[in-house]
Amino acid sequence: MSKLAAKDKFLDLSDYGRTLGTLFANSLKNSRFTPIHVTLLFGVSGLIAVYCILENQYILASFFIILKSIIDAADGELARIKNTPSYVGRYLDSVFDIVLNFLFFMAISYVSQTSFWMSILAFFCVQLQGTLYNYYYVILRNKSVGGDKTSKIFEDKSPRALPGESQKTVDILFLTYTIVYGVFDKIIHALDCDAYKLPTFPNWFMTFVSLYGLGFQLLIIAVMLPLNWIEYIAPFFIVYTLFVFVLIGIRKVFFKS
Repeated sequence: MSKLAAKDKFLDLSDYGRTLGTLFANSLKNSRFTPIHVTLLFGVSGLIAVYCILENQYILASFFIILKSIIDAADGELARIKNTPSYVGRYLDSVFDIVLNFLFFMAISYVSQTSFWMSILAFFCVQLQGTLYNYYYVILRNKSVGGDKTSKIFEDKSPRALPGESQKTVDILFLTYTIVYGVFDKIIHALDCDAYKLPTFPNWFMTFVSLYGLGFQLLIIAVMLPLNWIEYIAPFFIVYTLFVFVLIGIRKVFFKS
């Protein structure tokens, strides 16, 4: 919640890795490790989790999925500790997330009876859910006094590179980001095109929205795997998408611009 003013902070159920992530980031503050290095590290943790799923080592897979969420919280914290905000890190983080999510569902499809197309649909649903969370959260961050504004409500053009960054690298990652996330952003913006006009959202509402945060989604997968509920993971996330319309409906009925 370091990205928000005190009055806008809410219980983020997807951010359970923040405490350990902050401790990890603090341990690196005097080292040569950069936030990008930490981002690469969570990518490695995610790939190990994928490998563990393929090897039917579901407890280990769950461990590395949770570890990925903890490390994912550390890169942003390290950037704030070292005062090195980065668009490269912001887009690389998001690209890694969507690639790993795709690999998780492909691995689940490979080792279970889940069909390929159901896994593709579940992956699409997970991304749509996460986009709703990010949409509302980024709006809140941009409206919050002193909030983090590295992420924009509408990602319509490549930002100017920050000190120490290559503009070419930022442009390439921005293009990649818009390609892989563009359709999800457009769908959510179409479903709730006026949300950005609100000055803020109630804290309790954002807590409910955080059920769609990536960390919470991965926690669900990490719980279902060792319980041998792998066949139910894809169907669960498909049905779970219905809550998107409930949240948008609540926003439109009770919180109007």
